[in-house]
Amino acid sequence: MNKFLKKLFVFILLFFITYPTLNASEYGWGFKRNNEHKTPDIGKYAKIIEGTSSYYVGPTNQKVVYLTFDAGYDNGVMGKILDVLKGKNVKATFFITGDFVVREQELVKRLANEGHIVANHSWSHRYITRLNDEELKEELEKVEIEYEKLTNKPMTKFFRPPAGVFNRESLLKVQKLGYITFFWSLAYKDWDTGNQRGGDFAYKSVMDNLHNGAIILMHTVSTDNLNALPRIIDDIRKQGYVIGNLDELIFYAYFN
Repeated sequence: MNKFLKKLFVFILLFFITYPTLNASEYGWGFKRNNEHKTPDIGKYAKIIEGTSSYYVGPTNQKVVYLTFDAGYDNGVMGKILDVLKGKNVKATFFITGDFVVREQELVKRLANEGHIVANHSWSHRYITRLNDEELKEELEKVEIEYEKLTNKPMTKFFRPPAGVFNRESLLKVQKLGYITFFWSLAYKDWDTGNQRGGDFAYKSVMDNLHNGAIILMHTVSTDNLNALPRIIDDIRKQGYVIGNLDELIFYAYFN
């Protein structure tokens, strides 16, 4: 086998390990984007998540949006994102993995001390649809235990499925463990650190799709997000939106 074929084989192998093909019984969260500032249509997923304590959007009759970040590792960007949030007096929700808790202890402490909601993104970022009951429980509890051990604070019982992969059965299992699941209604491909397209692209991707109740997903490794975030926050507010946090969304949902 020549060098090219060897490299091709390794690439294909790594691709399918990192991004395994979805089974017929599982789904990858997604929706049809629009530039009309309307809630995106999630199609059949609306029925699937019904009754599972899962949310993808906040109140659509209010000018409120929610900043959320997924954090599986750090590449030197997240601390600067926290600086921006602190400077703009914004609180966000961070969904973190077990590996992040172990490797990035100072950042985790900072999240807790600066008043952000710290939520669960599983221990090892495995698809929850492929875990049995005990495995799922362990994936979530281990993150909780390590977080509380580090910060002396309990982890908020909010959860985001790794890679957005889910089915109804797995969401009901998460619910049974006492968690509320959060998907998102606004996101763009920001996680690929080898293909960052600039702050203007990130800004446009968010602002062109902004809508009432938007749960915005960003990844903490993106320099595009970092560069665009100050302007995004300022212009969200200029357009009359309030930047809320997910605990407020749950409060609203409970009493309305």
